[in-house]
Amino acid sequence: MSSETNQVAVEPTSQVSAETQTTTLTPETVVTDWKASLSDEIRSDKSLENIKDVEGLAKSYVHAQKLVGADKIPVPNKFATEKDWDAVYEKLGRPADATGYKYDLPEDQNLDTEALNNFSTQAHKLGLLPGQANGVVKFYNEMTAASLQQSESTAVAAREASTTELKKEWGQAYDQKIAQAANLATSVGANKLLDANMADGTKLGDHPVMIKAFAELASKMGEDSITQSSGPTYQTPAQLEKEIGELMMPGTAYWDKHHPNHKAAIEEVKILMHKKNNESI
Repeated sequence: MSSETNQVAVEPTSQVSAETQTTTLTPETVVTDWKASLSDEIRSDKSLENIKDVEGLAKSYVHAQKLVGADKIPVPNKFATEKDWDAVYEKLGRPADATGYKYDLPEDQNLDTEALNNFSTQAHKLGLLPGQANGVVKFYNEMTAASLQQSESTAVAAREASTTELKKEWGQAYDQKIAQAANLATSVGANKLLDANMADGTKLGDHPVMIKAFAELASKMGEDSITQSSGPTYQTPAQLEKEIGELMMPGTAYWDKHHPNHKAAIEEVKILMHKKNNESI
């Protein structure tokens, strides 16, 4: 054996750094379709369209289980008879007969009992529930009340407008003319006609044209006791204007200072002017 020491060549090993690098891996979000494991037939069922995940499927299942055993009402098809529908209405809560309907209406309101009973009969035939029937009646009642209120407001406005127009035209003779027109209408039995509603909801007897027509007719009847009103008699502004015009015609005492009736004519015209303008003397 050689005295020389046999040396085994050893490949130098790479040194490992004292500082070890640490690599942090961020897992990517993996999106999976929860329906993927289902068969094609089940996966394509429309009932699963709105279920997005297993959690949603579980909720749907729990809800369905709660409905198991619940009292269900079959929906009649197009061949169903009236008896079939009656069974449905009864399960939903329709009263046994028309007398079972009760209505929440004002106690002080004058109700048409016959009309209400007829409605109850029809409501029962149609299968309305008590709450539905009551709702329909309340709606109709409120709508009718609102309509009547609107009609009354329209009538009042028309009456006030008519009064203003006639007072302007008739002046101090207004009350007298109205009384004469009313007396004539009563004597010929026209009150019901004048109380009739026109298309806009106003009364025919409140229209100024109708009032003036009766007043004019009454004035043509002269001294007929039927058309006369109690109290003093007044002239309309138009009548006063005519009388003033006659007194102030050229050549009359009104213009002649030397005429014995000159002052009287002036005073008379002054009085008539005050009456025409509805002024106190």
